Amino acid sequence: MAWRDWFVNATQSQSIRSRILSDPYYRFQTLEELQLAASLGIQIDVNQAGVDDWLRLPGLSIHQARSLVELTQSGVHLHALEDIAAALGQPVQRLNHWKPVLLFCYYDEDSLHTIRPINANTASVEALLRIPGVDTYLARTIVQNRFPHPYRNLTHLQRRLSLPSDTVSKLLHHLKF
Repeated sequence: MAWRDWFVNATQSQSIRSRILSDPYYRFQTLEELQLAASLGIQIDVNQAGVDDWLRLPGLSIHQARSLVELTQSGVHLHALEDIAAALGQPVQRLNHWKPVLLFCYYDEDSLHTIRPINANTASVEALLRIPGVDTYLARTIVQNRFPHPYRNLTHLQRRLSLPSDTVSKLLHHLKF
């Protein structure tokens, strides 16, 4: 290889490396880019990945990415590449090149990573009762006091309902606005 060709390849490689590190949505094009990303510590946590994360993988359609996100958000845990292959209806061999960047983590049901916050301005009393530490009185109070003006955020809810800080800390990860 001539010096000029080597220099062009090295410059392109450095440019791709820089793009991978600086752009969290960079879509990998080749096996070499996937391997480079893995060597740089880039990983996709399959059980927490969003559509944009999945779309980084070459050959994955937006429909497939959405399907995987819907599965994981509904509580399906993906434990291995075989699970992804089954969910996509693809042979596992076709997906093997993704392995270097995939991370398979397990999250227990009580983990902060698995909590699906509910909207305090639209949740029913029954939905609020599923939050640990919320009793019937608090759930009804939240629902009754959100009209005519919805809660703007957790601080606003705390002030309007005069909630103690220990109660608010229990609601912190469970409510959205």
